[in-house]
Amino acid sequence: MSALGDRAARTGRFLWSAWAGMAGLSVFAAAWQLAHEAYGSFILPAPSETLASMIAILADPGSWQLVAATSLRAFAGFAAATAIGTVSGVLAGYHPAVMRLARPQITLLLGVPPIAWIVLMMIWFGNGAGTVAATAAVAGIPVVFIGAAEGIAGRDRGLDDMARALGLGPIRRVVRIALRQMLNSLFPALTMALGTAFKAAIMAELLTNAGGVGTELASARANLDVAAALAWILLSVAALITVEYGLLQPLRAEAETWREAARPWGVKR
Repeated sequence: MSALGDRAARTGRFLWSAWAGMAGLSVFAAAWQLAHEAYGSFILPAPSETLASMIAILADPGSWQLVAATSLRAFAGFAAATAIGTVSGVLAGYHPAVMRLARPQITLLLGVPPIAWIVLMMIWFGNGAGTVAATAAVAGIPVVFIGAAEGIAGRDRGLDDMARALGLGPIRRVVRIALRQMLNSLFPALTMALGTAFKAAIMAELLTNAGGVGTELASARANLDVAAALAWILLSVAALITVEYGLLQPLRAEAETWREAARPWGVKR
């Protein structure tokens, strides 16, 4: 019952903290309105115009399917990047030789622009959902790898030695000690990789005409409909926020319950 109560308390604090996010969005909307008044609707439509365009888009049931398709492709790429990047990062963190070999390749992957990957994926997989998901995965793998590798490499080896002295086997030491320390750097990397996956997926859809939000952005560009373009951008950001705060952040809260216990008395965030 206490565990359930702690989880409910964390959920309540998480929901209450949304007020800070709303305040930040209000400041952003105010700056947007000022820019609209300075440059006019042709350059930057007002937030109210964009909101009206977004409501009109959402009135069409097909638009929900387009947003869902983009989200699923981006999430598929993110899931692949998480699996590949985490496993390879853990191996590199434990073996310095692997880390030295992997670093130049990670730099290479980070240096290749997403547009180049999209062209290659179009040649390899054609103009379909596979190209979109693969582009999102390739864009996110280096970020996840760095987070996992740095987390393992920077672990407290004294705890590992103590666990070995107490008789814990290598697998239990990895799961119960090393991986928990890795989460401190892995989750920020996952958050960045998720955003990167969404951006890469939308860019791939725009260039490959594979449907989804990217194709609608290309249509808005062709029609010089800035309000519709901004509305689709807001919808994609809303989908990203839904995935992050509906899945990733709750998982982080469950995996890092020690953070709450580690706070000094009276200290609030």
